[in-house]
Formats: sequence, C-alpha cells, structure tokens
Amino acid sequence: MTTQSSLNGPKIMLVAGEASGDQLGGRLMAAIKAQAPNARFIGVGGPRMEREGLRSLFPMNEMSVMGLTEVVPHIPHLLKRISQTAKFARSEHPDVVITIDAPDFSFRVGKKLKGKGIPLVHYVAPSVWAWRSGRARKIADFLDHLLALLPFEPPYFEKEGLPTTFIGHSAVEERHDGDADRFRTQHALDGDTKLLAVLPGSRNSEVKRLLPIFKAVVTDIAAKHPNTRIVVPTVAKVADVVTDEMKDWPLSPIVVSTDQERHDAFAAANCALAASGTVSLELAIAGVPHVIAYQVNALTGWVAKRLIKIDTVTIVNLVLGRKLIPEFLQSRCKPKKIIPVLDELLGDSPARQEQKDGFDEACRLLGFGDRAPSEKAAEQILKIIAKK
Repeated sequence: MTTQSSLNGPKIMLVAGEASGDQLGGRLMAAIKAQAPNARFIGVGGPRMEREGLRSLFPMNEMSVMGLTEVVPHIPHLLKRISQTAKFARSEHPDVVITIDAPDFSFRVGKKLKGKGIPLVHYVAPSVWAWRSGRARKIADFLDHLLALLPFEPPYFEKEGLPTTFIGHSAVEERHDGDADRFRTQHALDGDTKLLAVLPGSRNSEVKRLLPIFKAVVTDIAAKHPNTRIVVPTVAKVADVVTDEMKDWPLSPIVVSTDQERHDAFAAANCALAASGTVSLELAIAGVPHVIAYQVNALTGWVAKRLIKIDTVTIVNLVLGRKLIPEFLQSRCKPKKIIPVLDELLGDSPARQEQKDGFDEACRLLGFGDRAPSEKAAEQILKIIAKK
C-alpha cells in the first residue's frame, strides 16, 4: 500500500531545547537528507536546524533557562510550550518524534505523546550511570528508542526494555584540525616557547570562581618556566570578563574567542588547565595533555556528593575505566595540589605520553575513525520509520 508519507517523504519532528541540541539536530537533519532527500522536518529548533530547513514552532531560546532561580519564574510559560509542542505533534502526526537532550522539557513532551501511535526517540541518554538510576525505568515507559553518545550506556536502558543504540559522541564529529604554526606565527611565539592553555569555563559564575585559583597556578608556573605563554580559549559571552580579570596576570595571556582560534590554540598548546566539562573531551581529541579543576559553592557540592555515584566526572576517564586525567574537585581544587601535576605535563614526562596514548584509545571507543555519529543516528531513525 502506498501511503501519503511515502509519496511525500517521511515527516520527521525534532525538538531541541538548547544550543548543543540545536547543533546535534542540525547535523542529524543533514545526515537524514543525505540518506532520504525527500524527508520533511517540523518541530522546535535554533539557527543550525533552521539552516537545514526547519521552521521552528516557537523560538528555541525560550527553553534555554538554567538553574532553580532562573527556571521558577518561567515555569508557567514552559508548561504552555510543552503542551503546545505535544498538541502540535498530535495534529501533525509525524512518522517519528525525536527529542534532543533537554530532558526536563523533552520527557514531558514524550509523556504526553505516549500511546498516540507516533514512535518516540530521544537523542542523548540521561546520565543514569552517575545519578538517579531510576530514570531509566521511567523513560522506558514512554520512549520507543534511545540514541546514546557513550559506549557503556545502552545496558542501563536495555535491561529496562528500552532499545538503545550507541552512535558515538558528538565531539568526535566536531573534530577540527587546528594550525599550530599559524597560531605561533600570529602571536610571535618561537619554537622554544611553551604554551599553556587555560580554560576557566563558559559561564560567569565558573570564571569568577576559578580564575583566582588558576592565577595562583600560573604565577608559580611563570616563576619556574619564564619562557612560557598562556592562551585562554573562551566564548564570546564571557570574553570581556576573562580579559578584565587577567589584566594583571603573568605570562601575558592571549585571549581568543573564535572557533578557529580555539582550534589553532589547541593544536599549538603543550598542555592545559581546564574547568570540568566537554572541553576535556575536546582537549583529548586534539591530543593536549591536561588536568581538570573545578569548584562549586559548598551547598551544591554537598548535595552533589550525596547524589552522584561515580568517582570521576571526566568523560575520557569514564570511557577508559581508569583515571587517566587528573581531577582536582571541590576541596582538592587548590593551587598547591594542581601545580606539581601540571608542571610535570608541561615537560617531556612519562605522564604526558601516558595521556596522549590514552586519548587515542578513548577516541576509538567514542567512535572516532568510524562513520559519523549523525550518520548512524540518521540510519537508525529511518529504520524506525520503515518498521512503522
């Protein structure tokens, strides 16, 4: 039987709630179009997804609120958007609905669509291996398929009856080859100059909390290694704050904020001191030995310590099953603890080579060298539509 969907191409609804989801959604749409050129897209997304042909139901940035104090005033409007999104899906009856990350929004939409005859797929598995393991059972109740970024995630959901596909981490797909020579020439760095990358985070609160600690580390490094420069790859929204805070730092920090400058800086860097987050995986992919240092306020740290079940927060460590990248978190986030480890990585040490070897292994496990994660995700989505 020939259906209207098969004549016009599959109608695919995507729902992204933040910038990272918009990037995932955009790449997924491009990959689907490569495999099914007549696919049609509806839903909610940002500029990246709109460039691929999505007309967003409403501005995605309405959902991009973080933290308790930021979310509470927006709850009535967020609930309205959840209902609007689910109602739109029911009226359009797409061949599949793909929610992307943003679980607080995505899962509420998914629950409202349970039993409506529309396959429900979620892209980016929640971190049940770290905390709130009961979420796996709850989402298995309404989802039809889950796309996971980490190789060890599927068993947590499959044991609850939720089909889960490991597609590879998105950072692998985002790999860019920076130009070390270009960076060193642009900033007049000769071949003997060591380059230390300092990455204090992408939020004002992180930057202001970590920079005093990082400054103390850099001051010590400057005394021991005067032929060293600092590069600070940051993002536009905190670049002014970072530049202002570093005016009296030693070693003349170079602050860069564009993607290309960031990639070039990573290619040129000898090692890095970084806040916890995806940046650690970016550094690993670029082959930059580094340490992770992070600190939140005491109350948040106390709560997290009691909820989180893992003893490392770094993706590379989790994937490898060992603590390759040193972490200095909360009470351990002190210059005197960080300095000797970073000092060792700045030189030609066994610890430096051990990290580089480990990065190669982690990247293979995360899907580097295989097909792009978005291609695998697109293939799985089209299989689900075909089964329907």
